[in-house]
Amino acid sequence: MLKDSKRFLKRLATEKGEATDGPDENEPAALTEIYCGDDPVVDVVAVHGLNGDALKTFTSTTPGRQCWLSDPDMLPKDLPACRVLTFSYPATVANVLGKTSSDRILQHAQTLIAELVADRELADAVSRPILFVCHSLGGIIVKRALVYSASRTGHKTAHLRSIFVSTYGILFLATPHDGSDKAKLGSFAQKLVNSLVPTKVVDTSPQLLASIETGSEVLQEITDNFVPLMKRFCIYFFWEQHKTDFIAKYDYVVEQSSAAPILDDTDRAGLPYDHRSICRFASRAAPGYRIVIAALRRYARDAPRMVAQRWEDEEAMMQSLRTTEARELQRAGGGSVK
Repeated sequence: MLKDSKRFLKRLATEKGEATDGPDENEPAALTEIYCGDDPVVDVVAVHGLNGDALKTFTSTTPGRQCWLSDPDMLPKDLPACRVLTFSYPATVANVLGKTSSDRILQHAQTLIAELVADRELADAVSRPILFVCHSLGGIIVKRALVYSASRTGHKTAHLRSIFVSTYGILFLATPHDGSDKAKLGSFAQKLVNSLVPTKVVDTSPQLLASIETGSEVLQEITDNFVPLMKRFCIYFFWEQHKTDFIAKYDYVVEQSSAAPILDDTDRAGLPYDHRSICRFASRAAPGYRIVIAALRRYARDAPRMVAQRWEDEEAMMQSLRTTEARELQRAGGGSVK
């Protein structure tokens, strides 16, 4: 017991030191470009999970602390014709899985879409293919964002639909897709509190745990709305093969069945890391890096042709929709329809 207490105090000090420069609860969401190759053909967008950070989540803890998304010897070397963006948002456990979890997730999703649309319009890259790399509940934010984007068919908000049209591939790294089991989600949230944020004891309050039931319904609703869209994307599910250190015991944060559901026409693989390390590759030789980078290279190769066709189909569909709307307005106004 004493040994466990010493280990906890040591890790508490380490986590507290790192927390000082982590995401601020009041800091606005931001999209940051961390790499841009010459004449990029795809945008790679990385989204962190609970209590994560736009850069640290994807940065190794080994000496040198390489961020594989921007390190010249890693992703930029293997996929030079890309642009890499990271999305930052307030991501405490209480913020994402609290009593207003549905509103918070939607707000983060809407901001992600707005940031991407603005960035890509200013870069004259509205139709450039998108590949998402998501860690943990960052995948839930992305799923909700794509559902939101897909529904924007109105004339004044059609520009928001561009993200749905342009998205080609999604890598989910230890994302808890199974939100239907309330007991499992409660266990998941408690594990995150214990393993990722031991300094933020407020997040272990009964108020948070009491909200887990609602959180479960939120995750299930997002999954239900996302499933009909899945056929549009190339999807790769990754699960953690190593248990996370919870001080007194070791356990998986996201079980394989939740992180990598067995679905037709999707890829799935386990990576030899725990929940915190599954998205951190220290070098090109790191286990699992080749699997992840090969998927990104494959998607980047096929995406331009496929997404270009989608934009042609999208323009034809939107034109047809506008024509139908105009005819209905004419009929409602008593005008002639030609």
